[in-house]
Amino acid sequence: FMDKKEQGVYLINDLLINKEFKDMNDFINRVSKKELDKIEDKILEGDDASLELEQVKLLSPIPKPLHDIICLGVNYEDHLKESKAAMGSSDFDKVQKPVYFSKRAIEIAGSGQKVKGFFNLDKYVDYEVELAIIIGKKGRNIKKKDAEEYIFGYSVFNDLSSRKLQKDHTQWYKGKSLDLYSIMGPSILHKRALPFPIAVDVVSRVNGEIRQNGNTNMLIHDIPSIIEDFSKGITIEPGDIIITGTPAGVGMGFDPPRYLKAGDIVECEIKEIGTLVSIIE
Repeated sequence: FMDKKEQGVYLINDLLINKEFKDMNDFINRVSKKELDKIEDKILEGDDASLELEQVKLLSPIPKPLHDIICLGVNYEDHLKESKAAMGSSDFDKVQKPVYFSKRAIEIAGSGQKVKGFFNLDKYVDYEVELAIIIGKKGRNIKKKDAEEYIFGYSVFNDLSSRKLQKDHTQWYKGKSLDLYSIMGPSILHKRALPFPIAVDVVSRVNGEIRQNGNTNMLIHDIPSIIEDFSKGITIEPGDIIITGTPAGVGMGFDPPRYLKAGDIVECEIKEIGTLVSIIE
């Protein structure tokens, strides 16, 4: 658990006696509301954490996703404008429907992890801070009014992108899917911690300098709309990850562009969840 005053780590076996989960995907899929209530009560009652945060190494909360990452493109108006200017595409003139793409993610990197930039393939490597939605319930053809019921929680995501590869292949999959280009953490915040639909600041920094500073209330397609639209004819499952788009301020949006280089430290922050740190190699 993490809050402004205290940070600590509980072992699930200490909170739920005689209940075991093999990983976070299993926990998301099988934990009951009653069990979540019990976990929350024990923490709020002040039970001592099993470990101090400094005693553990935080991995990504979902290091091995069940499926590829579901992504929303150009879902902030200001990023739509900078993308059009940088890529020179008339496809961005007027986006009326959500723009979907996916990222291959055999493994998701965690906070503090070193990530290879693959500069030998493309020197134009970019960062994108995003709010990630973690799905908690299987469903299809979901209505907006029921969207929260299908959410488990939220995390911070850095959608690394090799821009030349994106252009060279005329679509984004290759340039978004190099190994460990999906970075998520430092934790998952359960949905009950925030009112729905949530409105949180989404910030990125490179070597301490603020590059992006948006808020999810600026999304072109909000979370209920995304879940309703994407689930039309498509089943979503517990553990699925949907990233909701990035605000303006990515490297390609500057004049001249400000891409990442080896040694850069990227911080992606949603204060209610935490700060996700990536070290570019």
